[in-house]
Amino acid sequence: MTGTVITVAPTGAESKKVDVPALPVTLAELTATAKECEALGASIVHVHIRDEDARPTLDQGRLRDTVAGLREGTGLIVQLSSGGSVHDPESDRLAVLDAGPEMASCTMGTVNFGDDVFLNRWEFIVDLHTRMQERGIVPEYEIFDLGQLTSLQRLLGKYGLPFGGHVHVDLVMGVPGGMPGTAAALVACERVIRDLPEGTTFSATGIGRSSLPVMLASLSAGGHLRVGMEDTLTYAKGRPVESNMQLVARAVGFAQLAQRPPLTPAQTRELLGVPAR
Repeated sequence: MTGTVITVAPTGAESKKVDVPALPVTLAELTATAKECEALGASIVHVHIRDEDARPTLDQGRLRDTVAGLREGTGLIVQLSSGGSVHDPESDRLAVLDAGPEMASCTMGTVNFGDDVFLNRWEFIVDLHTRMQERGIVPEYEIFDLGQLTSLQRLLGKYGLPFGGHVHVDLVMGVPGGMPGTAAALVACERVIRDLPEGTTFSATGIGRSSLPVMLASLSAGGHLRVGMEDTLTYAKGRPVESNMQLVARAVGFAQLAQRPPLTPAQTRELLGVPAR
């Protein structure tokens, strides 16, 4: 792999705007952030949305407006989260696909998520996977623990490859209740990924203080990167993140040092099987 896919996850569903004033929660803020990050080298935007009170929502109208706004204002691949928040019902999470994203996340199992439980039943995973196949949406399979890669093998073996034919996973590391954000854990995952269909790619996300070790480990193992204020709010010890641009710029710098410069959105589309607009 000679280049690096950089995904920016600017908002998430956990942090509160009152606690993190720099968090982009309106469509205007999200679009401005996406444009800035695209200019630096991001090629995918992983999207959670908020309501008028800055609370997490899966409101269908807001989702459609967000997809349309990001497609109009940027060249980024628009990837909606089907995870929502840990409190969202399955029906609302499936309905995310109705907003017409180019990609969507598909989490491969249930995981303890801090004090909560992020529930992903097998039947729900199958429904999400097959609906994306039918609608021409490229999935990113989110992996919170090693065994979820085995679940992905089972899913693909029973229900076939995703739309576009390319398998791409994101290793979400460092969540309390999931796998640790360490180089050793990433290497263990990478070994299992080799048993997935030939050409499978992976990115890695380090939550909180695991952001840097995961980023460096992923680059060294041939993986890609996801960064953003969804995943970490501290740039360095005692130094809060000022913007998503700051995190993307650091990821771009590390990718260039690894002699794997950022891929453009067009190059990322080709790699992941996402159709051109």
